[in-house]
Amino acid sequence: MSKSYAPPGQLWLLPQSQQEGLDLDRRQVIAVVEQAYRALREGGSDNPVKTIIDDPGHHSLSYSMVARDGGSGTVCFKAVYEFDPRRTRDSYRFHSFVFLVDDTTGAPIALMDVVKLGPLRSSATTALFARAACPDARSALVVGTGVQGQAALPMLLAAMPELERLQVFGTYPEGLRAVRDSVDGREVEIVKDLREAAGEADIVIGASGLSVTEEVRRDWMKPGSVAVLLGYGVHADVCHGADYRIATDTAQMHATCDDLRGEDGSLPQVDAQLPDILLGRAPARRRPDDVVFAYNSGMAVTDAALGRYMADLALAAGRGGKVNFW
Repeated sequence: MSKSYAPPGQLWLLPQSQQEGLDLDRRQVIAVVEQAYRALREGGSDNPVKTIIDDPGHHSLSYSMVARDGGSGTVCFKAVYEFDPRRTRDSYRFHSFVFLVDDTTGAPIALMDVVKLGPLRSSATTALFARAACPDARSALVVGTGVQGQAALPMLLAAMPELERLQVFGTYPEGLRAVRDSVDGREVEIVKDLREAAGEADIVIGASGLSVTEEVRRDWMKPGSVAVLLGYGVHADVCHGADYRIATDTAQMHATCDDLRGEDGSLPQVDAQLPDILLGRAPARRRPDDVVFAYNSGMAVTDAALGRYMADLALAAGRGGKVNFW
């Protein structure tokens, strides 16, 4: 029997404040995101390439996405607007939401703020990449201490609890403290020498923002390691010089990774996509000593699946508010 999220004519609103403190299980978040990727190949799901408006003067960045998650029967419409995305005017603003619809009944589910949803699905995807490409990893380095950087290690540990050494590189003291505090009962080393740390890490996660000051280079990385890029912090030469390249989706990567293009505008070939890797249809690496580059581009199908999971938790907790809308 379908849940009733709001009476006919009303819309259920889930702002950021109403999502705080939800009883989220990170292992379940990873499972939900993994199933969303699998469903892209197993039928019933679709995820067209995002539409992007990137102002040439970097005044603002806007994009929208739509997707259907066949597993949960959820359609998701996502919109994002960033003002001063490069933080050059000291006036950064971020606004985003997802609108979820139950595609089995046609009834709206919720309009949700994505401040929590975005980092959750991105960090879960990073964990899936890392676990597939480097299952025996013992060390991980996060470059960046913003929202994405703070979400990376807790989710990675949920997927790979055997990790022994955790490191972070960043320039903001508050962010560094937040990353250290994000992992209960585990030490997180703050590194000063990025090159040295990258040369020792099995997993490197590029989670910085556009204001990044230093990036990991290809010749710093040790054989057998993986670099997962979901923001900035991993240089384009890692992508071009890697032995093996994987992505959430090749078309999405080509639409969003202009910073990785060579001087001639070219991109190297993607060897495998995450849905195929998770289904065992493609390997996450060819050889044990390959340096693997993984491109983590956000896909709305994961917003649909994870948004539905979070909406159901919020409904059970009596969260949110309903407004007359239609």
